[in-house]
Amino acid sequence: MPMKSLLLLLLALPAVAQGVYPTLGKLVSHDPAFDKLIPPGEKIEVLATGFGWTEGPVWVKNGGFLLFSDIPNNTIHQWKDGQLSVFLKPSGFTGRGDYGNEPGSNGLLVNRKGELVACEHGDRRISAMPFSGGGKVTLAAHWQGKRFNAPNDICQHSSGAYYFTDPPYGLPKKENDPTREIREFGVYRIGTDGVVTQVISDLKRPNGVTLSPDEKTLYIAQSDDTDAFILAYPVLPDGSVGKGKLFYDASPLKKQGLQGAPDGIHTDSEGNVFSTGPGGVLVLNPQGKLLGRIETGELTANCAFGEDGYLYLTANHYLCRIKTTARGVSAR
Repeated sequence: MPMKSLLLLLLALPAVAQGVYPTLGKLVSHDPAFDKLIPPGEKIEVLATGFGWTEGPVWVKNGGFLLFSDIPNNTIHQWKDGQLSVFLKPSGFTGRGDYGNEPGSNGLLVNRKGELVACEHGDRRISAMPFSGGGKVTLAAHWQGKRFNAPNDICQHSSGAYYFTDPPYGLPKKENDPTREIREFGVYRIGTDGVVTQVISDLKRPNGVTLSPDEKTLYIAQSDDTDAFILAYPVLPDGSVGKGKLFYDASPLKKQGLQGAPDGIHTDSEGNVFSTGPGGVLVLNPQGKLLGRIETGELTANCAFGEDGYLYLTANHYLCRIKTTARGVSAR
């Protein structure tokens, strides 16, 4: 469906949808295992549109709803039962005046305490907020006394420690911003004692981050047009990580004309990796074999499993979903 027609159709939808949504994109299967995860014939449904750039979807089990970031508009939205509402504004920048074109929150998660954890571009920190009865607290804003660039995405280990990425995308002038304090675009760990350590320092654009179900592997998606790949790092007993290895190279897909690079990333309960990338969402098995693609036809930023049987996608100006037999891992 042409994008103009899709937008007009979405605007015509009632506030409470009747279970029928416009669709976009297609499924591209490379292996029979893909068809078991997403049966042929399932459609990519468009639930809402009109956003600046959607990111950070997370399912809130205690409430049965989805939250996601609209970074340019400094807002977290809630989607539940066909109803869209503003959950939190401002979401990532609380200062006065403007802060570039990406001031809001990016990656979100619900931590093991049941709090909403956010990667905040404008305030350059990781924050945590209870869903009721309290405001935000800062989990981390500095490493070795220097402010982060623009925390991007985050996951949590069962120990309670966090891993997050810190590329320059949220800075007003990106890598050339005069307020930048840290040379590296690093990956960091927040220990259960609150101590922040830099665990990876040699990536150009670390972005999505997630753990394997057994927590032995940390996956990092790199959103760089010239080095578009996913890396896998062994998680060591002390929480640090060992030498990374290439898990999947998305460059051949880009050479086919598909737009985008690896970005948001999650694993299902069987260890399959769902990563946004060229064309939409790439579905890989635990050995890094491409099983298939959820091709949205849009620059796709992130994805997250709901506990309602859907995989939710944030793609450009859209919030989408598709039915899947895969199930996510809680508190990731």
